[in-house]
Formats: sequence, structure tokens, C-alpha cells
Amino acid sequence: MQFDKAIALVVRTSDWSESSRIATLFTREMGKVRALAKGGRRLRSQFEVALDLLTVCRIVFIRKNGGLDLLTEARVEERFPGIRANLNALYAGYYIAELLGDGTQDYDPHPSLFDYSLETLRVLNKPETDVGARTLQFELAWLHELGYRPRLDACAVCGSADWLDAVPRYTFGALAGGILCPRCEPGQHDKRIVSRLALGKLGELGDPNRTSVELAPLLRVELRQVLGQFVSFVLGRRPRLLAYLE
Repeated sequence: MQFDKAIALVVRTSDWSESSRIATLFTREMGKVRALAKGGRRLRSQFEVALDLLTVCRIVFIRKNGGLDLLTEARVEERFPGIRANLNALYAGYYIAELLGDGTQDYDPHPSLFDYSLETLRVLNKPETDVGARTLQFELAWLHELGYRPRLDACAVCGSADWLDAVPRYTFGALAGGILCPRCEPGQHDKRIVSRLALGKLGELGDPNRTSVELAPLLRVELRQVLGQFVSFVLGRRPRLLAYLE
């Protein structure tokens, strides 16, 4: 019997029986893991606090081929009490958990995305954080890690860039995966108008070296709509928590 160890972020839990729970864990070493925690619903269980949503814990589990893994140990490593004290930050944290839980595959590790997720939660844990801007940054990092980074420097269909300075605004196509030139735009579906300023801010938000980006209220709304549409396309459905961010 082989025991695996990992550091994990709890992204979802559900009841399995009167005494047990199923935990979906996004681990640094192995990607997403779904494991049965026997006795996880009992008071004073060893899993009682460790399996709270958005808790970082050290886990030990037994891999089961073709079924749920068996969680044998979970020890709390880090919690984010500041997020729970700020409703906007809490919704953002739950949204991050939803993207990690539904937008990644079992046993497909993304260590850089795991690290960025924890970094984002630590920033959201601070009361002075611009929650909206930081959530937009996370979405772009999530898209980049999964191979869906939007094309913003040229037409996502034909690759041309000679038209960029000649238009007052742009069209973003979710299906195409980026902005569209005037020649390609008519043949594309699932698209939306994007202002020149918003396109520039998307580039700033997607820069991993930028720690903060200032967003005016109307610009924030525009970016939320653009990325919300694109994330929904990539995920294959509209995220449940997206409405709470809007």
C-alpha cells in the first residue's frame, strides 16, 4: 500500500455519508485530487478544520485506481481569516476555488498555478487589497496556465497587426481566443466590443511582474464582462460564483 504526500488547497467538499466527506484538493505535486475522508463529518475529527474551504493543508492519502482516493491525514498549514471577514474577498476566494476545481484535470499538476493561487489568497487576505483587480489578474494567470492566454497584440485569427492603430476600439472573440481584425471579425461569433483603454489594461493585468493595476469603475466593469465571457467559454459553462463578482 503506497501513501502519497502533498501540500493542498481545499477547493470543494461534499457529504458522502453521515460521517464521511469527499474533498476536492488542488495539490502542488499532483494537481487535482478527489479523496474520501472517512469520519470527516464527525465533531473533533482529525479533518474537522483541515477540510474547510480555502484551507491549505499537508495531506497523506492512498491512491485508488478508478475511484476516490482515501485521505488518511490532513494537517493545517495556512488559513486566511481576513478573506472571511471581507465578503467581496470571500466571493473572490470561492471563485478561485471553483476555477481550480472545475477547470483542471485530475492528477495534472500545475505547480506555478498552485503557487500563484496561494499568493493571490494571501493578497486577498489583506484588508487594503483591490479585490476586483486581483481577481482579474488571477483569471489571466489561470487562462495562461491552461494554454488559453488571450491574443492581444494581433488578430487571433489571421495574425495581422497592421490595423491596430487604425481602429478606435477592438472586438474580442472568445471562440477565436483574442482580438479580431476588421477583416476577420464578421465571420466570428461570441464576440464583444473592447475599448482601447481596456485592451491596454488587460495587457497590464496579464504581466506577472505587475503587483497592482489601477482600474476606474467603468473600466473595471468592462474588463469583468470580457474576462467573464472568456472564462465561461473555456470552462464550458458560466461559473456559479461569477454573478457575485459582477
